[in-house]
Amino acid sequence: MQEIIKTDERLPFMRFRGIMGIISALLVVASIVSLSVNKLNFGLDFTGGTLLEVGFENAADLSRVRGALDDSDFSDAVVQNYGSQRDILIRLEPREGVKAEQLGTTILDSLRAEFEQTVEMRRIEFVGPNVGDEFIEQGGLAMLTALICILLYIAMRFEWRLAVGAVAALAHDVILTLGLFSILQLEFDLTVLAALLAVIGYSINDTVVVCDRIRETFRKFAKLTPIQTVNRALTDTLSRTLVTSLTTILVLLTLFFLGGPLIHGFATALLFGVVIGTYSSIYIASTVALKFGVSREDLMPPEVEKEGADQDPLN
Repeated sequence: MQEIIKTDERLPFMRFRGIMGIISALLVVASIVSLSVNKLNFGLDFTGGTLLEVGFENAADLSRVRGALDDSDFSDAVVQNYGSQRDILIRLEPREGVKAEQLGTTILDSLRAEFEQTVEMRRIEFVGPNVGDEFIEQGGLAMLTALICILLYIAMRFEWRLAVGAVAALAHDVILTLGLFSILQLEFDLTVLAALLAVIGYSINDTVVVCDRIRETFRKFAKLTPIQTVNRALTDTLSRTLVTSLTTILVLLTLFFLGGPLIHGFATALLFGVVIGTYSSIYIASTVALKFGVSREDLMPPEVEKEGADQDPLN
């Protein structure tokens, strides 16, 4: 390790850019395909309907729960465990003219008749379909606004090759995070949307630091090749990147394991986003900039001609 760091290239990150590029391309394609076929498993915040949390005295048999609900004309119910095998979530599509309390009573009576154990209602939530559609529209606008503002900032902040690399890294992170929730069919609710916006901010912050160091290294070392320059810049920012990522991940792991089911999706999105955002800052942004031919001449500050410099000093 010490011998590598003593060279001008420092750690040879760009030696593996081809392999990493292929892996990223495959993951992006898989995410897009899953989003097209499976779509996102929208939570009650977006779909509207009634959500019931039911607690059993012993472990609940989900197949029997579904059967009991089918017999009570709730064949559209989505049933899943929630935290433990004794707790289940039941999600129902909107029903006109039926109050949430009435649905809860009917379902609870059906389950008590099916299971010879104590069954209790923990909570009931109702979201109308109009509110769900409004959440989808506002959430999409929030994400679009954040992306547009970031794109404008990057375009003004950096030379266009580095800017394209930063934007590509950001798009990579968003697509893969959405793909994770689509492939695993994890519930996508407002907390996950908030986590996705936080991932966008974290990813672009990390990428801006890397791109800024690449620009400084290009200006500082004239004899290095572009690949050597990028390797040196990435090595110089490695300690900062690892410290920031690891401390963030430690906090998110605590939320993931101890925060409870309500923020499980939030912690999952942030955990994945931080990891993939760190990776994209190193490989996606830098690789794209190199592909577009970034060089020292492109990043040198323009020379400012001093007043009177073109005049003859003898006159």
